[in-house]
Amino acid sequence: MRVLIADKLSPRVAARLEAAGCAVTTQPGLKGDALAEALSRVGPAVLVVRSTKVEAEHLDASRELALVIRAGAGTNTIDVDGASARGIYVSNCPGRNAMAVAELTLGHLVNLDRRIADNVAALRDHRWQKGEFGKARGLHGRTLAVLGTGSIGVEVIRRAQAFGMKIRAWSRSLTPERAAALGVEHASSPLQACRGADALTVHLALTSETRGLVGRELFDALAPGAYFINTSRGECVDQPALIDAMRDRGVRAGLDVFADEPGGNDAPFADPIADEPNLYGTHHIGASTEQAEDDVGDAVVDIIEQFLNRGTVASCVNLATETLADHLLVVRHADKVGVLAGVLDHLRIAGVNVQEMENIIFRGAKAACARLQISGTPTQAVLDGISASPDIFSTSLVSLED
Repeated sequence: MRVLIADKLSPRVAARLEAAGCAVTTQPGLKGDALAEALSRVGPAVLVVRSTKVEAEHLDASRELALVIRAGAGTNTIDVDGASARGIYVSNCPGRNAMAVAELTLGHLVNLDRRIADNVAALRDHRWQKGEFGKARGLHGRTLAVLGTGSIGVEVIRRAQAFGMKIRAWSRSLTPERAAALGVEHASSPLQACRGADALTVHLALTSETRGLVGRELFDALAPGAYFINTSRGECVDQPALIDAMRDRGVRAGLDVFADEPGGNDAPFADPIADEPNLYGTHHIGASTEQAEDDVGDAVVDIIEQFLNRGTVASCVNLATETLADHLLVVRHADKVGVLAGVLDHLRIAGVNVQEMENIIFRGAKAACARLQISGTPTQAVLDGISASPDIFSTSLVSLED
């Protein structure tokens, strides 16, 4: 099986895949037309990316492409709908970089309070400013609002609790019971989480619902001079509202992500937000530790090995959660070549579509039971036609709409 790795991963990924029998092509930095050309030339069954955008033209570039793996959590850089329409699996590696991102989040939080970066800059400029930098609020006993309680959010909560902070958390999936188990105050909305909070940190996936979620209303709800950290997705934040909050309400922001990031590893950063004195930015490095890269690399290998050996995809994000099937057709039959093909041919002629199917083999491999979720109601004549074969033991049709 051919695998194309289009971003920098742990060196052991390619070695493990080659040992498993894969033909691996590693070309970090591929994007746009270069990625399409490589897909067409290599013809991989699997494409592995980190930050590289995978768009419709890339999905069309290789007829063999069957699986796209995001070596990370979010899949917003991949045309998931386009992949679904082409029958291409999309998978990710959730939770594998959680500790690395959480560590950077707490680093930003401490820096916003103690202005460590400014201290360093002053010393490198040979200026001693103890009076200026000896002013800090301290974090113990302060209230931290956490938006998003997935694997990263939970790791942040644990570390902030070690600092003695009070945590108020919101997530669409967070229940009062789970909040109690985490030792945090449950908020019924992002606004409730932010009211009076001394700091706010965001750990949300980018969706239509979270795009621009952190805006003027939430910034106004924070305590004056609050700290804001975003290590999730830049598009979750209304950037003009953030700039106004930094200028008008003294908010200090620690950002690892931006809405408009350069494509390369060494490129100009033209976003004017970099000129804001209350902005402390890092270069989208949240997951960039050796530990995280090794963990993510291991997850990528596990996904590919499972796909290679069993044909199933772990952490797949684009399988249907609801079926269009309205009936279940159960067929007990002899385990012989062509029996199932005959059943499917009857359904095809009748215009009945199979949505999902499983075929269970009984001990001894003499008989099997096929369960077919279908859309459309086969007539009695169709059922009789299926049952007419001597290799069909019985058929039954059950409505799924009752």
